[in-house]
Amino acid sequence: MRLELQALQGYLDQRHGCPVQICRVNELGGGGSGEAALKQFGYGAPLLVEYRVAEKKYQEVVHRIRRTPFGREWAADGAAAVWLDFRAFNTMPRHVPATDMLVYRRDGTLESLHNADELLLVTRYQPGKLYAADLIRLRDGGELQPLDLARVEILATWLAEIHQTSHDDNALWRRRVRDLIGHGEGIMGLTDSYPTDFPLASAERLRAIEEAANRWRWRLKPLHHRLRKVHGDLHPFNIVFAADTDFAVLDRSRGEWGEPADDVSSLTINYIFFSLQRDGAFAGPFRTLYDRFWTTYLAHRPDDELVRVIQPWYAWRALVVASPVWYPTIADDVRRKLLAFGERVMEDDIYDYQHPEQYWQTQ
Repeated sequence: MRLELQALQGYLDQRHGCPVQICRVNELGGGGSGEAALKQFGYGAPLLVEYRVAEKKYQEVVHRIRRTPFGREWAADGAAAVWLDFRAFNTMPRHVPATDMLVYRRDGTLESLHNADELLLVTRYQPGKLYAADLIRLRDGGELQPLDLARVEILATWLAEIHQTSHDDNALWRRRVRDLIGHGEGIMGLTDSYPTDFPLASAERLRAIEEAANRWRWRLKPLHHRLRKVHGDLHPFNIVFAADTDFAVLDRSRGEWGEPADDVSSLTINYIFFSLQRDGAFAGPFRTLYDRFWTTYLAHRPDDELVRVIQPWYAWRALVVASPVWYPTIADDVRRKLLAFGERVMEDDIYDYQHPEQYWQTQ
C-alpha cells in the first residue's frame, strides 16, 4: 500500500467540497517527507498532513493499522481496529479526535466511510438443499443411498485437495490455535454460553475442558508447518448440494488459513452427532459415512500427524453439538456422550478414528 499525492489531494478536495492546498506531508517518527513519505506509508510511520482550506489550516494524521502477531494477523483485524478507534476516540474527554475513516481502494484512491454505521456483506444466492437435509433424512429412519456415499466421497476428496495448499506463517498459526481456545466462537466462548445451572456441564467440568484444551495449545504451538488452506466452519448447514454431487460451501468466516483438523472434525463429528440421535449409538448409515470419509480423505491426502492434533478441535465441536443453546431439543443421553467424547478424546495422544465410540462408552 503506497499513497500517491494525487490520491490524497482528490480525497481532501472531495471531503471539503472545494480545492484544498496541501502544504506538507511528513512521516511521523520516520523522517520521510513529501512524496517519499507517501510512497513509504504502507511500511513506515503515520503521516502528518498539513493543508489549507481557504484561510483555515488543518493538521491531520493518517494511520494504517499494520499487521502484527498481537491480534492483527488477519486483514479483517485491521478493519475492525479502525472501526473501533473511530468511535472510541471521540467518546472520551481529552482524547485526540478521529476525523474520518478511509478506504484505500484497489485503484489507489481514497474514499471516506465517516458516515458508515455498519458494514454489510453481499453474496450470490446458492440454490439447492443443505447437506444437513441428507443427515436429517437418515436420522429419521431413511435408508443409505448410493448418492449419500458419493456425496461424502466428493466432500472428503475436495477437502483433501484444498488442504494440500500450505502457508508459511508462524504468527498466523499461533493465532489460529489461540483462537481455537480463547475466541468467542472457540472453546471458551462455548463454555461461557452454557447455562450456569445446566446439570450436565458444571462449571468445574467446563473449566477442566478449557484447561485440557490449553495444554493442547502448548503442544500445537510449534507445529506451524501444518498451516493450510481451510474452510474453518465446514458443517452440514454450510454445504449446499445443487444436484447429485454438485455442491457449494457457505460462510468461510474465520479466515483463509488454519489446521486441516478443524475441517475434518467439524464435518465428521456430525456423523457421530446424528447417529447418536438416531440410535443412541454409533452404527448404521452414519458409521458408514464416517468411515467412508476417513478412508477417502486419507487416501487422497495421507497425514500421519492428523490423529495427533485433532483432539482439541473435536473437543470444540463436541461443545457445539452438545450445546443447549445451539441444539436445545436433543436428548440428555446424546449430550452426555458428546461431552464425554470431547473430554476423553483429549486424553489420548493419538485419536483412534476407527473406534470413536470408545471415548463416550462407560468404562
